Amino acid sequence: MTETAQAVEVPEKQGGSARWFALAVIALAQLMVVLDATIVTISLPFAQHDLGISDGNKQWMLTAYTLIFGGLLLLGGRLADYLGRRRIFIIGLVGFAAASALAGLAQNGAEMFAGRALQGAFAALLAPAALSLLSVTFTEPGERATAFGVFAGISAGGAALGLIAGGALTEYASWRWCLLVNTPIALLALLGALAWVVKDVPTPRTGGYDVPGAVTVTLGLIAIVYGFSRAADDGWLAGSTLGLLVAGTALLIAFVVIERRSANPLLPLHIPGEINRGGAFLAALLVPIAMFAMFLFLSYYFQITLGYSSLKAGFAFLPFPAGIAISAGITSALLPKIGPRPLMVAGAVLGVLGLVWLAQLDFGDSFATSVLPAQVLIALGMGPLFVGMQTVALHQVEEEDSGVASALLNAAQQVGGAVGTALLTTISVQTAKTYAENHPTIDNLVARASIHSYDVAFYVGAGFFLAAVPVIALMIRDRPENLIEGSEEGARPVHVGV
Repeated sequence: MTETAQAVEVPEKQGGSARWFALAVIALAQLMVVLDATIVTISLPFAQHDLGISDGNKQWMLTAYTLIFGGLLLLGGRLADYLGRRRIFIIGLVGFAAASALAGLAQNGAEMFAGRALQGAFAALLAPAALSLLSVTFTEPGERATAFGVFAGISAGGAALGLIAGGALTEYASWRWCLLVNTPIALLALLGALAWVVKDVPTPRTGGYDVPGAVTVTLGLIAIVYGFSRAADDGWLAGSTLGLLVAGTALLIAFVVIERRSANPLLPLHIPGEINRGGAFLAALLVPIAMFAMFLFLSYYFQITLGYSSLKAGFAFLPFPAGIAISAGITSALLPKIGPRPLMVAGAVLGVLGLVWLAQLDFGDSFATSVLPAQVLIALGMGPLFVGMQTVALHQVEEEDSGVASALLNAAQQVGGAVGTALLTTISVQTAKTYAENHPTIDNLVARASIHSYDVAFYVGAGFFLAAVPVIALMIRDRPENLIEGSEEGARPVHVGV
């Protein structure tokens, strides 16, 4: 089929069920990408031992993926716009399958980190292409809300499902299968994409790909996250810490300057400049700061403090995906009627309450009374937040910019997760050291110091949820009919074709 300037034929026009099969394929790919950010969390101690990875480097099993993923997402989104969303989606699936095999078969730390980084790079192609395909496949408001509800539920619950799957695979197979499992899943999604995802017409390219922008934003994010990591050992005022943080900040400022001057920017600044979309992107940055680190701390709490097996620790996270699925379904039904702002504010408030509850953990507490109620509150809050963020992020975005807008949403979430893991882990480590120094004779010192450090991290996480409340309340303003249908005067709705 030759590429023309005509509107692309969507699955709905090919058959009533084709677009829903396409949704299943896109959702499967998104689940794989989101799940992979956390599936190695429970298996991390086993992989660290087998590959001889030091304590100082073990976090890179997580952040090598999330940082490269977040740093290259904008470039991936632009490639999807210019080369075709379906084409980039397929390339991402093939590359992700190969990178997962490399990481799963790694014989040392370097091979593991390289495999994880390559996973992140191909995920940076896959994720924006998936969300952009969703936006141009479902254009009718009711079906669009349903599709975004399914996608958002997977995006929000995938991290928790990764922990469950990781626990089961670690206990009954090997930690390697936490990575190798992606290869057959990606190949299955590839077959589905070839069968049901319709080829789109790429946006005509008028310039380059803004490689300087991609390099500066990726290096800037890596420097900041590494700076947070160094603070755990060297302190916040150490030259190494401050140097990395300053360098990272300078690189991100340089990125903004490059984007302002570039004739073909990686991130057209008008995309986050629209107030509704800007609010969604800021919320998408703040919320995962708490969420990703919370999964990590609870994983250690379940396995180290409570003595859970890998499988039991995985299933202890089950209330998260269950609660998210319920709240995402309710949100997708209410969104066209009342709009995203009240739903997202309510979700953020539930997140605050859940993390404050979780911050009351004490030595000897039980899962049922201390952890479970907090998990339910947070999970019920995540559905409205993720459904709302994903809907508003594509608010009245022109079709030629839908890939980069989708990428920015994913980038904000991944960067927030990477920053949260590094920042809250550093705070937790320092808090545990201080507690141990101040209580040298107390019984069960290590366990009590660990729990105290988790509590402090949960309080800090609650602060990020709280910060999202005014962002949502002040910046997400549009009426439901404008937000869903793109009918605001002077703006063109997201549509299919160029």
